[in-house]
Amino acid sequence: MTGYETLTVEREGRVAVVTFRRGDQLNAMNKRMQSEITAAFRALSEDASVGAIVVTGEGRGFMAGADIKEYAEQTGPEFDAFQRAGADMYAAVEENRKPVIAAVNGFALGGGFELVLCCDIVIASSAAKMGLPEIKLGLVPGGGGTQRSVSKLGRNRANMLLMTGAIVPASDFVAAGLVNEIVAPEDLMSRALAVATMIADEPAEAIEGLKRLTAVATKGVLAAGLEEERALVCALYRTETGQTRVQDFAAKSAARAAEKAAQKAAG
Repeated sequence: MTGYETLTVEREGRVAVVTFRRGDQLNAMNKRMQSEITAAFRALSEDASVGAIVVTGEGRGFMAGADIKEYAEQTGPEFDAFQRAGADMYAAVEENRKPVIAAVNGFALGGGFELVLCCDIVIASSAAKMGLPEIKLGLVPGGGGTQRSVSKLGRNRANMLLMTGAIVPASDFVAAGLVNEIVAPEDLMSRALAVATMIADEPAEAIEGLKRLTAVATKGVLAAGLEEERALVCALYRTETGQTRVQDFAAKSAARAAEKAAQKAAG
């Protein structure tokens, strides 16, 4: 499982560790990263030597959503294609045959939070923060955020998160049942690996069966909701407000990057 540019896949016994490697971008997801996540998780799902998967990010971010600079360059049809490919990526995580444990080390925003919502168990650092801030761009989540947040948090909590775009500590999600444990940053990976190893040591057929059964219990009409969500975000991307806010965000991000580069060059 080599050849990836935006992530690594390493082994700890029967546990596979997937680490996002765009730390300088807070692991923001571009098209390359999206396709590599899909490929990596599909391969792990079929690997009989893997009993569980831990997913995390390098640096200060778990995944800070989609790469808005890339968003800003997309045409309407390209944006639609990105959303469709995103649906495949989230399915590769959520429908994986192996239990997926999110080790949330930092910011999990937008698409990053949507990925957390697809995981089976969530262990978060006390420094981690999460949210769905798409409304700030005049958009809505397009990777299942509206549907899975209601399923895992309840409608009112989800509405508060979605409609305000708030970014909140991961500890806020413990009572709601999304986050299983909060640990010190230095203990995050050891705890996630311990849980993953405990699961991987159990009979694979029974573990896979349990994952299917708990998924069935929460499915409802998820497929229809996901399709409606994707249609709305694609429509909003084409509006004047959506285009203006996405372009403004990308321009400000580029300006900050240029300023940081200039400061570094000045020494």
